[in-house]
Amino acid sequence: MNPHAHSHDRPPEPAPPPEMPLDAGAQALAEALRSSFVIVKVVMVLLVLLFLASGFFTVGPQERAIILRFGKARGEGEKALLGPGLHWSFPYPIDESIKVSISGLQQVSSTVGWYAVTPEQLLAGIEPPAGATLNPIVDGYVLTADTNIIHSRATLTYRIKDPIQYVFGFVAASNAVQSALDNGLLYAAARFSVDDILTRDIASFQEMARRRTTQLLELQELGVVVEQCVVQSVPPRQLKDAFANVLKAEVMRSKLLNEARTYENQVTNKAGANAESLVNLAQSDRARLVSDTSAQAERFQEILAQYRRHPALFEEQRLTETLGRVLTNVQDKIFLAEGAAGKPKELRLLLNREVPKPKPEEAKP
Repeated sequence: MNPHAHSHDRPPEPAPPPEMPLDAGAQALAEALRSSFVIVKVVMVLLVLLFLASGFFTVGPQERAIILRFGKARGEGEKALLGPGLHWSFPYPIDESIKVSISGLQQVSSTVGWYAVTPEQLLAGIEPPAGATLNPIVDGYVLTADTNIIHSRATLTYRIKDPIQYVFGFVAASNAVQSALDNGLLYAAARFSVDDILTRDIASFQEMARRRTTQLLELQELGVVVEQCVVQSVPPRQLKDAFANVLKAEVMRSKLLNEARTYENQVTNKAGANAESLVNLAQSDRARLVSDTSAQAERFQEILAQYRRHPALFEEQRLTETLGRVLTNVQDKIFLAEGAAGKPKELRLLLNREVPKPKPEEAKP
């Protein structure tokens, strides 16, 4: 086969189109497009870098952090917790970092038992006006053990002990804590009388609400520790005057009882002091009488021996002493003792006493 014959049979190839010369405008547009693409690439790189840099976050010394990737925690147990320092994760919506305070205190308030008040009024300390009657739809209340109605509000302070359980164990752990607080408040109110809650035993009522709330939190294993529970209770605003009068009567009753007890103590103490004084005086008289009696008994024993030695002489001595005491104001005392055989002795006296002269009468004024 002749190769040259083949080449003659193929149709001739078309000639390439002649290059059209570019004008200055087209060249400028092409250069602008190339520059724009470069700028877009630089901006996109910067945006990517900025996006990645936004994933840095800091965990405080009293905090722990948990990274959620598409809603699931990275790691399990303690490995899922990030300690203090600088950390990085993919920005949202790929990753999400949740910080939990392990030493900072959290606080919730009960949602039952208190009348309606806005957050602004609560912060400003403004009490909304009370209606003519208590409306259960608007005004919350608690029922006491003696079937009375009062307003009561509890504020619970707690800290997180187990961050993993607190974050992943419940959809909203703070709401669970609030529900437990509401239950504890209602439980405690149903076991105390209105007077105990408002005036007489506020501390015990508050302690029971705290203890009940703590029990519920431990049963639910929320991973929190209760630090403090403060309960504020007031009578219904529609009956404020009536409760005030009852309180005044209670104060007056306590005052009178205290005065009566004070008087009782004074009388009792005085009677006790008098009784002690009388007992001491009686004991002193007893001791003195016993001492005198003992001394007289000893004296009697001494003179008894003398009497037994000389009975007649002893009798004369005692008779003389007795007459001396009896006839104290007599100028002359003469005693004639009986002689032998019962005959009186002879007594001879020389009477030369002068008659006393009468005293001159004093001149009358």
